Amino acid sequence: MKCQRCPKQATRHITEVLGDEKFEELHLCEECAKKYLYETEAKKTSTAKSYQGKEFETTSDPGAKQCSVCGIKFVEFRNTGRLGCPHDYDEFREELLPLLESIHGDMKHLGKTPRRRPTTRSLGLELIQLRKQLQAAVSEEDYEEAARLRDRIKQLEEYQ
Repeated sequence: MKCQRCPKQATRHITEVLGDEKFEELHLCEECAKKYLYETEAKKTSTAKSYQGKEFETTSDPGAKQCSVCGIKFVEFRNTGRLGCPHDYDEFREELLPLLESIHGDMKHLGKTPRRRPTTRSLGLELIQLRKQLQAAVSEEDYEEAARLRDRIKQLEEYQ
């Protein structure tokens, strides 16, 4: 498909929502898409609206935010899907959090854990303490206590 503004190949497909069930589809090349997005951005920020007789500027679009380190704008990130530097995560935090939550379903990583890892932190701490006590009991030649501790350690390791 060709760009609607020039003879190049269209690589960006923009759908403008005009109102209830009214949409406008644009098929643009990379250059024309950037121009179009910046033109609409400039129109939004430069126009003033009247509200009860008072003039005020429209609020800045989140896409106009720019990283102070690498200079990438949030609009560019939305178009390309790539951030420019690690500082962008801090710069665009408010915009990225809802996006990441919608993609991943949560803001906290809930991946798998190794099978050998204790199921709870307290269980792991108890195992460490029991092993130390077992070493102390063996060094003191208290074999009855050592056998009891060994059995308890086996129970906890099987529970994992």
